[in-house]
Amino acid sequence: MKSPSRLLNILAVSLILLAPSALTAKEPAPTIAVPAVTATEALARLKAGNTRFASGDLTLPRQGVERREALAAGQRPFAVVLACADSRTPPEVLFDQGLGDLFVVRVAGNVINDEAIGSIEYAVDHLGAQLVVVLGHDRCGAVTAARDTFAAKAKAPGHIQSIVNAIRPAVKSTLGENADATIRANERNVTQALRSSAPILKEKVKAGKLTVVPANYDLKSGRVEFLEPAK
Repeated sequence: MKSPSRLLNILAVSLILLAPSALTAKEPAPTIAVPAVTATEALARLKAGNTRFASGDLTLPRQGVERREALAAGQRPFAVVLACADSRTPPEVLFDQGLGDLFVVRVAGNVINDEAIGSIEYAVDHLGAQLVVVLGHDRCGAVTAARDTFAAKAKAPGHIQSIVNAIRPAVKSTLGENADATIRANERNVTQALRSSAPILKEKVKAGKLTVVPANYDLKSGRVEFLEPAK
């Protein structure tokens, strides 16, 4: 019978011999081949999906076991959606899309900060998405809070004030108008901020490799209206 020290030596040698192959082993490639999707094609897919959702004709595509397992090795979303965190507005549902289809960033009032922009940059620069949709919605609580706080010359509690600060430009530009005008102004402001965000997004837009569009979701009808960007 081999002594414990002899067994330890044999084990150590085995680990050394196996180490090079372990270190050079590569992560398996994705099992789903997904061609690049242009912004025009991506927008058409979203519109078609929303039409299905609004009419109650959901297909719930690409949500099975096979799709899930295939995506474990990598992702290639065809669009990015910056959406409000409102529980009634999940983009994957509103656009009738499946696992791996959309790269979604959600925050109250669909506003942006460095972390949100960095997430969008990753989806565009590393994952190949060519369309970003800034998706707001009617009756937005964040926008209402921003309007009320501004009108009262008050301050919102806690970190909610940071959201109010982000929406304030839209509030100021729509004084005397209703909340819907402020919501749409905010969607357009965020769209423009992303389009001009240097260095990554701005360069992609300038080169014609990225499209950023504002959109508005109607809670009652279920329909998404794609808007013209601010001039």
